[in-house]
Amino acid sequence: MISDPGVVGLLYLVTIVCFVVALRFLSSPKHARKGNWIGGVGMLVAIGTTLLLDGIGNWALIVVGGLIGSVVGVVGARTVRMTAMPQMVAIFNGVGGGAAALVALAEWHNIVDPAGDETVSIVLSALIGSISFAGSVVAFAKLQELVSGRPIVFPGQNVFNILVLLGAAGLGIAAVSGVEDQWVLYALIGLALLFGVMFVLPIGGADMPVVISLLNAFTGIAASATGFVLDSTVLIVSGMLVGAAGTLLTLLMAKAMNRSIANVLFGAFGQVQVAAGGARTDDGRTVRATSAEDVAVQLSFARKVIVVPGYGMAVAQAQHDVRQLADVLEERGVDVKYAIHPVAGRMPGHMNVLLAEANVPYTQLFEMDQINPEFAQADVALVIGANDVTNPAARHDTASPIYGMPILDVDKAASIVVMKRSMRPGFAGIDNELYLDPKTTMLFGDAKDSVLKLISAVKAT
Repeated sequence: MISDPGVVGLLYLVTIVCFVVALRFLSSPKHARKGNWIGGVGMLVAIGTTLLLDGIGNWALIVVGGLIGSVVGVVGARTVRMTAMPQMVAIFNGVGGGAAALVALAEWHNIVDPAGDETVSIVLSALIGSISFAGSVVAFAKLQELVSGRPIVFPGQNVFNILVLLGAAGLGIAAVSGVEDQWVLYALIGLALLFGVMFVLPIGGADMPVVISLLNAFTGIAASATGFVLDSTVLIVSGMLVGAAGTLLTLLMAKAMNRSIANVLFGAFGQVQVAAGGARTDDGRTVRATSAEDVAVQLSFARKVIVVPGYGMAVAQAQHDVRQLADVLEERGVDVKYAIHPVAGRMPGHMNVLLAEANVPYTQLFEMDQINPEFAQADVALVIGANDVTNPAARHDTASPIYGMPILDVDKAASIVVMKRSMRPGFAGIDNELYLDPKTTMLFGDAKDSVLKLISAVKAT
């Protein structure tokens, strides 16, 4: 057992340093794996130190809980497909928020001074943790398509949400004021759970990267509040690191879409638009379909090809085949690069994760600001399932819900090939006028099947 406060503080300092260094390493694909290992070591030190503190009891329960969590974590990491990573991130994030709420509930029974500072921490931990848990569960359900990925709205929804949140806040104030009745915290958690559900339901799939980041920040703040409840410095600091990182990422995601956080959370973005902001055919332009053989000829004789991956690639699990296609083209002397939009997919860095899993060299992955000037020199832009992030309406159509959102300049390439299952709109709920561009041809079908056909056709060319 460790009883020396100096030793405990030093070990926890090692944990905090590991977390900070891990965050630094995670900022680059080149060092991300090392960052994960460093963060894991820091967590192992924190857990080991905590278990060796004087006064830690119920070892049997701790061991059982640790074994259950370890099995779930290992099985999840080994069996969940990379395409389902957003769902796993969402549900694991929710577990963290739920854990914070449960700790708050447990400590509420042991509270000595109902009007003390500890009560504030308990209330915040219960409130924010419950919102994070319920919101993450709904986000998981949307990502897993257990419920519709489109915004689910009803009249007066925002007013209802505000009333629920005010009710939870009122119960929190009552608890801080000295009301010690057990039902107060139970009711607070119940209203917070309801708000978490109603908070995420009206948010569409296009905004899931922002929502996941925001809920991650909520979980971090809840964990930090729990640190005050348990008098744990390492939990306070690590929670605030997560909260700060999640908040910053949320702001960056919203900036990448040129939208405010309020618009993301309360704008019900993604409802299908029948007329506004969509591609129009009244000027005589039509969608032109193509074949794998015709696209293979374009790719084979191109000098520069820019691949634009999107959620369609993730759904089809085509990342390995896309890399194989790039390898075949590079053998022919074609310069292949990948254009990564910051909000492509369903979580921050979704495309980077998928392509990294397929062993695509990180030197071939380019962020939007880096790659946009190169589209004008590209012979072919190969769009694989990306929709809203390539829509030129974002530049000029003030009626479009995505107006002002920075997009990939795909339309500036000499030729554009879009691989898509159908003409169904993307998450924003609008048609993509890129598909009517005279330079654009559509290769319809499952992305994986289409890429495999392209590989065979290129080899035969």
